[in-house]
Order: sequence, then C-alpha cells, then structure tokens
Amino acid sequence: MEKFVIQGGIPLSGEITAAGNKNAALPILAACLLTEEELLLHNVPRIRDTEAQLALLERLGVEVEWTTGNSLRLCAASVSESAADEELSSRIRASFLLAGPLLARFGEATMPPPGGDFIGRRRLDAHLDAFRELGARVDGDRWIELSAPPKGLAACRIFMDEPSVMGTENALMAAALTPGTTVIGNAACEPHVQDLARMLIGMGAEIGGIGSNVLAVTGRDRLGGTRHRIAADHIEVGSFMALAGVTGGELRIRDVVPEDLRMIRLVFERLGLHSELDGTDCVVPGGQKLVVHRDAGDYKLKLQDGPWPAFPADLTSIAVAVATQSEGSVLIHEWMFENRLIFTDKLVLMGADIVLCDPHRAIVSGPSRLRGERLESPDIRAGMAMLIAALCANGRSEIGNIRQIDRGYERIDERLRELGARIERVATTPAVPA
Repeated sequence: MEKFVIQGGIPLSGEITAAGNKNAALPILAACLLTEEELLLHNVPRIRDTEAQLALLERLGVEVEWTTGNSLRLCAASVSESAADEELSSRIRASFLLAGPLLARFGEATMPPPGGDFIGRRRLDAHLDAFRELGARVDGDRWIELSAPPKGLAACRIFMDEPSVMGTENALMAAALTPGTTVIGNAACEPHVQDLARMLIGMGAEIGGIGSNVLAVTGRDRLGGTRHRIAADHIEVGSFMALAGVTGGELRIRDVVPEDLRMIRLVFERLGLHSELDGTDCVVPGGQKLVVHRDAGDYKLKLQDGPWPAFPADLTSIAVAVATQSEGSVLIHEWMFENRLIFTDKLVLMGADIVLCDPHRAIVSGPSRLRGERLESPDIRAGMAMLIAALCANGRSEIGNIRQIDRGYERIDERLRELGARIERVATTPAVPA
C-alpha cells in the first residue's frame, strides 16, 4: 500500500502532454479478441485499469507485448477460452467489455460480475438487451452466460434503453463481427466510443454516424489487424486544467483534441477558469482569480453533467474541487450516479463550504481556505479531486488508497513534480494488531 504526501500552496506551471484516453483504451484492448491478426496500438496509458484488462486478456490466451513506451502489440490468434477470470474481472468494470467480442467470435461468453468504482448502481441491462437483439441467449444472474444461435449472431436494429457508454461499445464490437447492417439507436457518442469506432473501421467494419446517437454498423464475418493511436484523454486534460486554475499556475497541455474540450471549457469558464486553444494545445493562463458567473437573471449557477456532448460525469468531482476556490456559489447536480458526491465530506474536512442537499446535488460556496488533512481516496475521480484540493491547500496532506488514482492517471506524481508540485509517493506500514 502507498500514499501521497503533499505540501500544498504551490502554483503548478509548465508543459504536460495528455495521456491516451483510458476509457477508449479499455474497449480497444478488448477488441483484439475480434481477430486472429495483430493489433498495434499507440498512446496506450500505462495505468492500473489497462494493466488489469491486459491481465484478463492474457489469461484468455492473448499474446501481449509492450514494444516501446506506450505502444503495445496484441494477438488473439491462440485464444480458445471464452470465460473471463473471476478475480481479475472483480478489479475493473471494463472487464465486461470482453463479452461482446467473445460472443461474436466464439459464439459464447461466460462473464463474472464486473468490479469498478462504487459510485452508485451501474446497470448491465443495456449490454444484455443488445446481445438479445443480436440473437444471443442470456442466462444467469450474477454470472452471465451468453450463447449465440447455431448460425451465429444476426444483424438487427438495437435501441438502447439508456445511452450506456459500455453498452454501446459492446454492441459495436459484436455488430462489427456480425455480417449485415446493425443500427444502434440512442447510442452513446462520447469521444472514447468514437475512437473505438474508428479503430473498428481500420479492422474492416463499416460504421456510419460516428459522433451521433445513431450508429449504422456493417459487420464482416472476419476482421483484420490494424494500427491505431488512442486519442488524448479529455478527462485528464480537464483534470490538469483544474489543477492549474486552483493553484494559480500557467499550464500548457499538449496534444489535446480541441473539439472534445468544448463543453469542459465552457463549464470551467462559468466557474471563472479561463483557458485558450493554441492549435492542439490547451493553455491555462496563470494568476487567475476564479469568480463564478451567475446564470442569466442573477440566479445561482447550476452545473449538471449528462451524456455526451454534455459535461462529462467523470469531471463532476473535479468541478466540485474547482468550485471550492471560486468566488460565489454554485449548485452541482450529478444526476447519473447516486454515490458520486458522497466524497464531498473529505473536502469539508479540509475547510470547504459544501452543503450536500441529497445524493445527487451539492451547493458549493467559495473561495474557501483549505487546510491539509489525512484523506482516503474512494474512487478514481474523487481521488483526483482530493489531490487537486491538497495541492492548493495550506499545509501538508496525506492521501491513502492511491491505487484508485493510479487506475486512471499515469505516473501522476512524477508528472506533477515536473510542474513544481511537492508530492511524494510513500509506502505505508500495515497496522500491527494490538
């Protein structure tokens, strides 16, 4: 076990390059199961979640080789197993992304319950409904057993009962290896879904409607290998924008996808955090005074997340941290997950003025003079929000359970030190029973 020890109050300035999108990498890794040919992937984030996904694939028989830096070669030619490992599946929610490729290629899949963050109930119904529409039989309750009919899956029309990101990704991958045209309605259209679709096109599928909520997938009975570079992680970019804003530093974030930042920049601007685009760089000017922009009519600002292209739910915790340093008051409405805002008690302990109205809504008033505290990270994004708070707080903070932060942010402590942060990764000593 490790913890971060942070001395706050230092502006973070300099340049940093955005890592590959975690939420694109996880389904893209799973897509290697769709073909016997090699995939060569670039800009793969080396984080705990991708390590767990690769371990699942290796257990199935996939050949995995890191070539240089963040480039990875995958080959699933020797895979014959269609049951995912239970212990490895319990580590990440994205383990269930193996279901679609296994079902499409081998006609069956056995999936144990997936793990992941405890941010509220996370349904599998959208995935299972899509598999049923494609002709699969779905059995089981906790363990899910999927089986295709003797002639294989059949192209169809699918309507997602909610725009589930992973549900859309599983449907996309299964449809890509199903001959004929499958139409997916009410589909998720987040940047990571788009990136997966672009790679599947490289493997031989035809996909129309990328970036919209209706996808038309013309699948093949055989897909080939390809080379693909994973796009920059807009959630990480947003996290670094927030870090610069609350500490008062000037930061240039390189290799972003400007279009993916449209709503993120708009929402942060309403919290008083200004940013500029310079080609494929995002620049946060230094020394900003953050002031909340009230809604028209001088009403309290309301920020609400939602499916893309709305403000991403994964940045809601980050927005809360920014709001603690913005002059004014804001209502933050996290309508997607009922446990996402529970972590705010940690920020209150540091001195933040936050009223948790109910599991979905919080009123944040700022700016608050935060003080260093000992904290525990409950999930990836709450952990980053606490890290942001610690870096702008007065005094020393300790954040435990940092494996949660490591699940989503590559070498975060090393990269922050390059920006001037005083942060150390320290091994913790297990408590000795009395």
